Amino acid sequence: MASYHLSAQPVKRSEGRSVVAMAAYRAGVLLKDERRGIDADYRRRRGVVHAEIMAPEGTAGWLYDREALWNAVERMEKRRDAQLAREINMALPHELSDEERLELVREFVRSEFVALGMVADFAIHAPVPEKGDDPRNYHVHVLLTMRQAGGGGLRSVKTRAWNRDAMLIAWRKSWADHQNRMLGRAGARARVDHRTLAARRADAARSGNRRLAAELSREPEVHVGPKVKNAVGQQPMSKARQAGPKRRRRESETATQRELRYPTLDRGSRAQWTMSRLTSNAYSYQKAARKAERQAARLRDRQVYYAKLAESAEVQRSQDAERWVARQAHARRRLAEIAYWLNELDLLFVALLGVRETQLVRRSVWANRFSGRGERGLSGGRSRPWMPD
Repeated sequence: MASYHLSAQPVKRSEGRSVVAMAAYRAGVLLKDERRGIDADYRRRRGVVHAEIMAPEGTAGWLYDREALWNAVERMEKRRDAQLAREINMALPHELSDEERLELVREFVRSEFVALGMVADFAIHAPVPEKGDDPRNYHVHVLLTMRQAGGGGLRSVKTRAWNRDAMLIAWRKSWADHQNRMLGRAGARARVDHRTLAARRADAARSGNRRLAAELSREPEVHVGPKVKNAVGQQPMSKARQAGPKRRRRESETATQRELRYPTLDRGSRAQWTMSRLTSNAYSYQKAARKAERQAARLRDRQVYYAKLAESAEVQRSQDAERWVARQAHARRRLAEIAYWLNELDLLFVALLGVRETQLVRRSVWANRFSGRGERGLSGGRSRPWMPD
């Protein structure tokens, strides 16, 4: 089924990034990076389905030129720690066609970004099987200017209102709404939800959808970036880093930054954490499936009891007609209730095993990717063994 993802982050010069090189990489083109005096050539990049620049009506024509646009942004930003642009990354539904995905992206970018005055440079990427990509991994990268566009180009002052958390929250909900409308128009049954697993689980429980609430009872995974995915022959581990301003604890001491002990916080690499989560989730789903199986077994015992009761009431009706008719009606009501709940438990059992299998398949993918490192290193010592079938 379709999965939801939308993340936003600023492009920071302090991290050594060039927005010209980023634009070239995402679009799979050659751009001259004037600030660094080099050519960013990514014409051999595979998987770029479509790249396009969208801008408000009446803006300067040169804003539609990718090289001119992002080199102008680099020139306007003087500070070493400048934020050059904003990048939005979004997963695209694999249930849609290429044309439908392009229409979806254009509608969303036009209504949420361009309508506010931003220039949006987006590139749609398709999975590349030769690289081992998941065949459903269609996604789009959107680079946004942090200054409004007009007839004279980009404004000299950034629009700070675009940095508010409320705006990001609104974008996340809008992206889910746009996807669901397009999926509906395409006749696809899949739908996405931008909310957290906990919020969706609570909503399902309130509405009485026990099966959906059980399916959502898992711990979220963490994002694993390209450094971990591409690592071969070595186990990527978290490293301690210095963060924040330099401070003195005592007058006699040298000012130092706060140390973030990621090896302690992460208990290893992101790959290890993901493996641990998948293992734990699979174990939890199997426990829930076993519980549903036990509940169904108890209900079947009750079903046998009330079936016998209904038969005995039929046999003894002549002795005390009124009493046995009421008893038979009660037994039939109970049998109908038990049949309903047995059906619900059977569906729940199948759904839980299906989700468990999905978790195990994903775990196997990670195990194959890091097959040379050993199972113990991947689990990070945090996972519990699941029960055998």
